[in-house]
Amino acid sequence: MSLSEASPASLAALRHAWIAERSAEAVKPGASLQLSGIALSFGGVKALSDVSLVAEPSSLLAIIGPNGAGKSTLLNVISGLYRPDRGEIALDDRRYRALRPQHLARAGVARTFQNLALFSGLSVTDNVLQGLAYSRKTSLLGEIFGLPRARHETAGQLQQARAVINFFGLDAVASSLTSSLSYGMQKRVELARALVARPRLLLLDEPMAGMTLADKQQLSDLIREIRRHFGTTILLIEHDIAVVMSLSDRVVVLEYGRNIATGTPNEIRRNPAVIAAYLGSSADTAAPEARG
Repeated sequence: MSLSEASPASLAALRHAWIAERSAEAVKPGASLQLSGIALSFGGVKALSDVSLVAEPSSLLAIIGPNGAGKSTLLNVISGLYRPDRGEIALDDRRYRALRPQHLARAGVARTFQNLALFSGLSVTDNVLQGLAYSRKTSLLGEIFGLPRARHETAGQLQQARAVINFFGLDAVASSLTSSLSYGMQKRVELARALVARPRLLLLDEPMAGMTLADKQQLSDLIREIRRHFGTTILLIEHDIAVVMSLSDRVVVLEYGRNIATGTPNEIRRNPAVIAAYLGSSADTAAPEARG
């Protein structure tokens, strides 16, 4: 099944699974994110220098820049993989310098990676279920002995995983090992694993890489649907400038680890510093694909 087959029915099923899972708690809107003066060095080499940004709840903020600009490094700081030397991060006004990835996952933060981080020896379904590992409430003992609460939670998580698998058009390969799938299909699996946790903040590191033009368009449509129906805040790193400009509310441009511009897509297209650093000699000319 292609992404184009993700119908309103699959979206409704996904929404139902999320709401059913949260029936006893209020469904929260997208998270707000603010970075202030983030700096990080590796062995004397400055990877990030005084980077600040704001992602409003339920918005889509894109981060672009040439090779070595620090885009993925910045996502690693936000998601707790790197601790910055200086600066502060605020998630829904909760300020921190660094939190463990599992704590961020419980706070509603999920991400994909520039290089796939799937379990090649597991099926698509089992990989997607890994996205719910930090949300389980029952104990390991309860799972081992098959206690009612544990069985109920397992059944609910499986329903949720199947809804996301259907949403991304992965039904036909749900039982297949991820190692047997094409690169583009594996990217879908990673997106599904991130989405299954019902994140309030979704960090997407090059989600379109390896996809055909048709699948890029279809995935763009799905990202719009996710925002519209679930209010998820999205931070996007993407090399396809056309995709960035069509999806984003605001764009941050990095160069050599520094923020050189922030604005709406139209403002970024016309920014002389951005044109010189990244977009090329003409604002009307599509940028060549960046290298990292």
